[in-house]
Amino acid sequence: MPSLREQLEAREREVLVARAAKSADSRGRLRPEREDDVRPAFQRDRDRIIHCKAFRRLKHKTQVFFAPAGDHYRTRLTHTLEVSQIARTIAKVLRLHEELTEAIALGHDLGHTPFGHAGERVIDGLMPGGFNHYEQSLRIVDVLENDGHGLNLTWEVRDGIAKHSKGKSGAPVGMPEQMRASTIEGQIMRVADLIAYVNHDIDDATRAGLLDPADLPRDAIARLGTSSSGRIATLVKDVVTETLAADLAEIRMSRAVLDAVLALRSFLFDAVYENHLATAEFKKASGILTGLWEKVHERPDEFLDRRTIETDGLDCAARDFIAGMTDRYAVRLFEQLFIPKPWAKNSIE
Repeated sequence: MPSLREQLEAREREVLVARAAKSADSRGRLRPEREDDVRPAFQRDRDRIIHCKAFRRLKHKTQVFFAPAGDHYRTRLTHTLEVSQIARTIAKVLRLHEELTEAIALGHDLGHTPFGHAGERVIDGLMPGGFNHYEQSLRIVDVLENDGHGLNLTWEVRDGIAKHSKGKSGAPVGMPEQMRASTIEGQIMRVADLIAYVNHDIDDATRAGLLDPADLPRDAIARLGTSSSGRIATLVKDVVTETLAADLAEIRMSRAVLDAVLALRSFLFDAVYENHLATAEFKKASGILTGLWEKVHERPDEFLDRRTIETDGLDCAARDFIAGMTDRYAVRLFEQLFIPKPWAKNSIE
């Protein structure tokens, strides 16, 4: 009699479209391991990501606005959950593999630094060879988690994590084939990420007083909708409609809707992400991370992983340590190392 896992794998073949990834057809893991009796491969990956330490730390990492500024601003964790919801909705409508889509979404930002994109820029400048959060996400699941053994995820999840980033001006669709995720589930990540952050960053920036909704680009709002939920609905419908019309050859968007959401993103870069009020605190964050970088280089035996130093070098060990910090841990460690104890409010001892 087939195992419960094999029954679920058979159900995938019955329900999902031909273009969908199938658990039983995975290209495998970095290290072979025994299959689970109940859960197919992609479901196991989703569970491993949810239970890993790096995922839990996302709740105390900045998305755009420092979390201590208010309880309702998005953190890196809530952003990840919103991306996952949007991605899974798209996958469900297209009859693609939902757990694979969800695993990629939940793992895509594990490598983000403290203090948001400002923190990434700081570490990028300090680290020889630079720094990219998507490369660090892959390093976390391959190497750093599970006491240096990694999560041993499937090739399909790792491929989706590695190819999710668009950068400041990149489009979420229409990339050359070599730049796209190899599964169509992995391609969903780019559009779901953009749909999520463009809309929730408008909400957060309005709450912070940095943005008046009346100042949003009129043509883009007229095309997409006046509310966050309305814009998300428009964008999701456009993605699934255009992708179905292309017979699921790749994830697509219509030209008009794509132009509108890219116009919103461009507006947010000028009005929010690079606004002098929003970035003033990040200048302090730059000082914190630079100071910590220098201090852990001076005292590596106290802070850094000896195995990483021996295999990859001191800079890589410092990158892993600092990039993995939450905002509040970075602040507390800075206070411990640089602020005289009678003046420091907190201690991590």
